[in-house]
This record gives sequence, structure tokens and C-alpha cells, in this order.
Amino acid sequence: MNIAVVGTGYVGLVTGTCLAETGNQVICVDIDENKVNRMRKGEVPIYEPHLDVYFERNINHNRLSFTTDLVEAVDKSDIIFLALPTPPGEDGSADLSYILEVADQLGKIMNGYKIIIDKSTVPVGTADLVKDTIAKNYHGDFAVVSNPEFLREGFAVEDFMKPDRVVIGTSDVRAKQVLEELYKPYTRQGNPIIFMDERSAEMTKYAANSFLALKISYMNEIALLCEKVGADVDMVRLGIGSDDRIGKRFLFPGIGYGGSCFPKDVQALAYTAEQNNFDFKILKSVMDVNTRQKEIFVEKILLYFKGDVKGKKLGVWGISFKPDTDDIREAPSIQIMKKLSAMGAEIIAYDPEGTENAKKDSELKVQFAENAYDALNEVDALLICTEWSEFRNPDFKEMKAKMKDAVIFDGRNIFSPEHMKKQSFDYISIGRENIFNK
Repeated sequence: MNIAVVGTGYVGLVTGTCLAETGNQVICVDIDENKVNRMRKGEVPIYEPHLDVYFERNINHNRLSFTTDLVEAVDKSDIIFLALPTPPGEDGSADLSYILEVADQLGKIMNGYKIIIDKSTVPVGTADLVKDTIAKNYHGDFAVVSNPEFLREGFAVEDFMKPDRVVIGTSDVRAKQVLEELYKPYTRQGNPIIFMDERSAEMTKYAANSFLALKISYMNEIALLCEKVGADVDMVRLGIGSDDRIGKRFLFPGIGYGGSCFPKDVQALAYTAEQNNFDFKILKSVMDVNTRQKEIFVEKILLYFKGDVKGKKLGVWGISFKPDTDDIREAPSIQIMKKLSAMGAEIIAYDPEGTENAKKDSELKVQFAENAYDALNEVDALLICTEWSEFRNPDFKEMKAKMKDAVIFDGRNIFSPEHMKKQSFDYISIGRENIFNK
């Protein structure tokens, strides 16, 4: 099939590349000419495991191309994916200006029946808005479909190629038949393609992400209670995660969720509820808990240093909001480092992939290390903010030799308290026994 993907962020680039992998002709469109030129030369502009292999292969086989010319892409394509940003406004509402601007352009340049697919995460009713916007300038036949993405950064290629499910919201019979054929190669193992109306598909994405955010916040609350009653949250997690009604995933306590999806989507769903005069109490609590979790981590650090971190040198392992991505959007580490820096702490941070993006934040007053051990030179404590695999089995002797004091604040519970006791570290984690060896 001939496909255009408008927008080459995480969602757009993964979508376009993976669609090309099954033999489709895909044109990716972006307004950033420099970015387009880099991609034409084979440079992947984001870090996503395994994407580079598919990217290079499909460029070499002439199935994947890039342009800044929307007219050219639309003229050559029957299916047009909109994978554009929908950033949150100050009130939490999703900004649809990018999508509606492209929809307006589509109405002026479409030359026949096209299937327009909202791949971006959008509020309920967006498909209707897109349809109305196109129809102002185009009076032919076309379909607007809601096809939300469920891609986890760090696993996005795997999630696209072998999805748990594909959700398609459409009332157009022709579009349904085309998209069923498009997605068949990705659902050969029997995972479902679920067809529904457009508004239900739009709601499904927000409902799914908000529920996962709820699980994280719930476990963070359980962790705090564990600390007060002397229980171990890791044991509690194992105990409840083995119940298949609950499941093992998204039960890890920590310093809160971040990234481009959960914070934005939870806010947007809360805004939708507010606009419809519905008091979504649980969702408000989810957001409150997530904000407080980062504050509690800072409070643990302040408590250890008797309320004053001025002049303290703190190493940080992990900047990106989760491992296996360079995405620092809404990363808890960023907020924690800014707060500690404002209190007078000197911070040196390391991340395997997120450093370059962090350097673009002019408000982030930290130094950056070339590797994990360089972030430990003469530090008063180490803060672990992202659970990258390379942090899980470090050389503790080398760590102690470099650190001024053997103190770790583990915001992701990657070490066990028992092991830290043997290694003679002061070790403060989330929802478990604190270890003090001094």
C-alpha cells in the first residue's frame, strides 16, 4: 500500500519504518528540513532499540523515503497517518493545533478518496474535528479514522511488529477493509484487531494509559505505607503481582512516572472529565501522588543531610524518564535535579542515551559525566533515577573508592538492602528498610 506518515517523532518514525518493513511504500513527512536531510542520509534522529536496523534496510530497499513536501506525499498516498504532537496546555487540555493545521492543508490538496488516520493521542471528538476541517475545503469522499498507538518507548519496534491488539475506530466500511488488510501481517499470532466507533477508540487510549499510571501511583502509595509499618514493598509486589487479575507489570514503586505519554494523557483525560462536568476523583489523586513522589525523594535526601544540601556534591545515575530511551520529557530526574540544584547542591549526572537532550534544557544547572563512574568522583551521595541495565551490577569497590561517602539514594530499587548492608553503603530506597552502616 502507498502510505504517508506526517510527523517523524517517536510515533511517526516507528510507524513509518515498521509499515515499510512489511512491504508498503512509505513517505515520511516533516517540516524540519535539516531532520529530513539527516534521515535521507540514513541517520536515525531518535534512540529506539532495533529501529536503526529496520530504518536502514527499508531505505536501502526504497520502501522508506522522506520529504518536507506534504503535497507530494499526499498525491502518492492512499493512507495518511497523522503522527503529530499534541502537547498539554496550561489547563491540561491537548493542543490540537498541529493536527488541525495539517487537516486544513489536506482539505486543499487531496485529489481523491483518502483514509486519514489519527495516530496521535487525541481527545474524544478529534476525528469529527479533523473531518469537519478537511470538509471545509474538500467535498469528495474520504474517511477519518482513530487508530491510537500503544508503543512503549524502548520497546516501540517490538510493540508495533507484534502488538497486543490493534484498535481501529471507524464507521467507514471501505476504510475498515483496507486497514484490516494493512494490519494482517502484524497480527498473525492471533492478537486481535478491534474495530469500534471513533470516539470509543479515542477514549481507549486515554483510559489505558491512565489506568497504568494509576497502578504506578497506587504502588507508590503502598510503598509509603510499607515504610511506616515495617513491610517490604518488594515482597508485597510479588505477592499481589502473582494474582492474574492484577498482573506483574507496572507494580514497581519509584520516584514517579514521566515521559511523553502518561503525564500528558492523564491530564488530558482529567480535562475532558472537567469539561463534561464529571469529577474524576481517582485521576486527580493519581496526579497528586505522582507529583508528591518526587518531593518525597528530595525529602529523604534532605533528611539524611539534616535539612541542608548546600555545598554537597551529588552524583546522578539516569536522566531519561525510563531505560532504553533518550526521552527526558517529564522525567522525574529533571525535576529532582532542578530542585536540589536550587538548594545549593552541586550535581554531576550520567545517562547512557539521554545526556544530549538534557543539555538542551537551559534551566538544568548540572555537570554531565562521560560514564557512570565519572559521575561518582568525590560525591557525597549517589542518586539513582533511572533503572538502566548497566547500573544493576556495578563494581561497588570502585564506587566506594571514588565517592567521598558511600551513600546511595535508590529511586528505582535496583539493589537489595541486604546486599547494600554487606557492601557497607548507607542505602535509602522506596518502601523498604533503610540501611545505615555509619
